[in-house]
Amino acid sequence: MEHLELFFKSIFIDNMVFATFLGMCSYLAVSKKVSTAVGLGAAVIFVLAVTVPVNWLLDQYILQPGALTWLGAEYADYDLSFLSFIMFIATIATMVQLVEIVVEKFSPSLYNSLGIFLPLIAVNCAILGGSLFMQSREIESIGLAFNYGISSGIGWFLAILAIAAIREKIRYSNVPAPLRGLGITFIITGLMAIGFMSFGGMLTGGDDEATKEPETAQVEQVKEKEQKLAENTTTINE
Repeated sequence: MEHLELFFKSIFIDNMVFATFLGMCSYLAVSKKVSTAVGLGAAVIFVLAVTVPVNWLLDQYILQPGALTWLGAEYADYDLSFLSFIMFIATIATMVQLVEIVVEKFSPSLYNSLGIFLPLIAVNCAILGGSLFMQSREIESIGLAFNYGISSGIGWFLAILAIAAIREKIRYSNVPAPLRGLGITFIITGLMAIGFMSFGGMLTGGDDEATKEPETAQVEQVKEKEQKLAENTTTINE
């Protein structure tokens, strides 16, 4: 259940593009054609699926305070958390270089259409954001980290695929001149973000009675305090 909840939450509720607006450069620049968007989206899924669990291992066994205890008791006081950014970016750059080599080898047309934005995945804030969110949310296991990497990548993939499909159709629409290009794209992105916000209640609508009872007790306490305050105020006025 935990894996399923994290999967859907990362795709729909905490979507990298629509919730945190990360990776917008590639999202706007490579979303003119669906075929190009699919290629870049698949590359982002792969990079996130690999780098998030690898960076989880680095964080758990090297970077966190006391993480080096597996080397011996004398290393228990070491804190290498200041190296987080360097280590995470090095891992991301390595994976992006691997993706670039594979795409150039097996799909030269896609490699040429993606252009500079394929190597720029290394500095895509959505990729680094995945590892930093994994660290800040204190994901407990490598399985959950792998799940979070894939689901975050799928969320970014759906976002760029959706906007690419809309931009291909909107080419044949009568868009006002001042809004053509990035103008209408930003407006559509904002509307899509509002739509994705509706998924926020998807995992919170089924609260059980155990959760509701404390809330009811708190409400009753507040009402009692308000009633006493009103009585005291009335007495003072009299």
